[in-house]
Amino acid sequence: MADRRAEIARKKAQIEQLRKERMEKERAKKGENQSPMKTASQASTDSTSNDPDALFRDLGIPISEGHAATTVGKNASASAPSQGDASAAAVTQASPRRKKNVQLSVVKVNETNIPPRENVAYSKETQTVNLEPVDKEDDDTDSLDVSGDHHHHSHQARSHHGMPHVQMVAPSISEEEQQRQKEEEEKAAAALRELSEEEKQQICMSEDFQLSVSRAARVMQRMLAINDTGLTTDYSGADTEGKDDDQLAGERLKLQQHFYDERWSRRRTITSMDWSPQFPELLVASYNANEDAPNDPDGVALIWNLKYKNMAPEYIFHCQSSVTSTCFAQFHPNMVIGGTYSGRIVLWDNRVNKRTPVQRTPLSATSHTHPVYCVNVVGTQNAHNLISVSTDGKVCSWSLDMLSQPQDSMELQTKQNKPVAATCFSFLSGDANNFIVGSEECLTYSACRHGSKAGINDMFEGHQGPVTSIDSHRVPGQIDFSPYFLTSSFDWTIKLWSMKQPYYIHSFEDNSDYVYDVRWSPIHPALFASVDGEGRLDLWNLNNESEVPTASVVIDGRPALNQCRWHQSGHHISVGDNAGRIHLYDVGEHMANPKSDEWSKFVHTLQELKQHAAERVEDSTQAGTGGAPLR
Repeated sequence: MADRRAEIARKKAQIEQLRKERMEKERAKKGENQSPMKTASQASTDSTSNDPDALFRDLGIPISEGHAATTVGKNASASAPSQGDASAAAVTQASPRRKKNVQLSVVKVNETNIPPRENVAYSKETQTVNLEPVDKEDDDTDSLDVSGDHHHHSHQARSHHGMPHVQMVAPSISEEEQQRQKEEEEKAAAALRELSEEEKQQICMSEDFQLSVSRAARVMQRMLAINDTGLTTDYSGADTEGKDDDQLAGERLKLQQHFYDERWSRRRTITSMDWSPQFPELLVASYNANEDAPNDPDGVALIWNLKYKNMAPEYIFHCQSSVTSTCFAQFHPNMVIGGTYSGRIVLWDNRVNKRTPVQRTPLSATSHTHPVYCVNVVGTQNAHNLISVSTDGKVCSWSLDMLSQPQDSMELQTKQNKPVAATCFSFLSGDANNFIVGSEECLTYSACRHGSKAGINDMFEGHQGPVTSIDSHRVPGQIDFSPYFLTSSFDWTIKLWSMKQPYYIHSFEDNSDYVYDVRWSPIHPALFASVDGEGRLDLWNLNNESEVPTASVVIDGRPALNQCRWHQSGHHISVGDNAGRIHLYDVGEHMANPKSDEWSKFVHTLQELKQHAAERVEDSTQAGTGGAPLR
């Protein structure tokens, strides 16, 4: 520790010594600078001294004999020729008084403005060049002229010369680069030869060329068919001011557009439809065979785009058997599933550049051998299956990765061991195990896939004709209505049921033809839609009226309407007919959007309907009929 302190003290002493030496050098330097300055000042004030040799000696400048004589002689001859000899002799005899002050700081810091040497650099950027050279004399005259004419001359100069002209300066190119460019141009000219007709035909028939042209054509079609219905929207509500609900009845269902393709839709009946959960603007529709075109595929599935009017289908898929049911794979946005009349399940993929299925189930005893009218994907993202039901009563569970054989299957049989000829089915909301099945025997069954009660559990009797459609309640809200479901039938009626009661709660009997489809609204708890064979599309709001539809529209030409599907937004509904045409309707917001009290009002509506149903069953029991008549 003592050594460390001694070393620090020694270093401090050395630093102090160096500081003192530096200060002494600075003092000495200042004294040297001041002494020649004083000498020069005295020499300049001495008016009696005219000898330049004495001035140089006073300033301490050494003058050699030859150089001094020549320099002073030139100066003397220029100013006063008569004194030349005397000055030269004086300089020759002069000698410097101080040899110590050889270099003076006054001479070194003489204020002279010497511009630095200009470094000329060439670049390949844009150079600015004036169109006409500027007259230097005029510029100098203008700069020196401080009179009123200066402004006039400068204005004329600007008007005369104008703005500077900008032009591209070509970069310098060596001979080697020029030779290389010339060779490349010759090679390019040799490569751009005229193709023969055979080569052009081969390129046009190539798969890459056709795919590129198809994509470009689709983009052009989209740009030409952009839907502009929102251009006239009045967000202030001025277009509906002063109108009540009755006056707005005509605006509850408004036809937006049609989907029809002359090549693939003509003379085909729409058998099923489904909206894409990943891409809400896409709609898939399945079609049966066209009897007038035996060379065309029997089954067709077309994907339409809601955004564009009068546009061809986005994708065209087909197979060798009529497609009786179809749906999007819920967790696979590129896959479309189809059930066929032959009993096969087919899988299309729009990532593959072909229209035929990429997978299909075999025709064997382990899978379906009767028409498949129902397909649906149930489960979650990590655990889901494809469920299919055919008219032979077989329910199969498939993995989309392998359709060679079902993962699980079971037979739907009644208590008399008769197979259930299933025509439609629907899973309960949020349940992948329990479902409801409609049959050709006019009966509806509740069934279960797994557990001790797997198979048929309960039977619901009430229809007098085959059940054409069934749909369970799925609208989320503060009250759970999942036990309730709707059925439609060939008996011209729609019936409302509950899983907790064996008889129907209410029968809607306003139609005069087969009712082919019925669907709950995805956002309104008391609203559903139905279609029939007379071309009628009805919307029923049970909170307003249960005997007649709230809104109704008849399609032009009165074609039989086979299918209807709500868009997941609840503001659009698509309707398919037996002529292969899809009609897309907009549902008015005042009717589609539910109010906050719709759920509680629907509870009271159901209570009233249940009370009427209990009275009806009691009266029929007392009369001994066992059920209420159809009309």
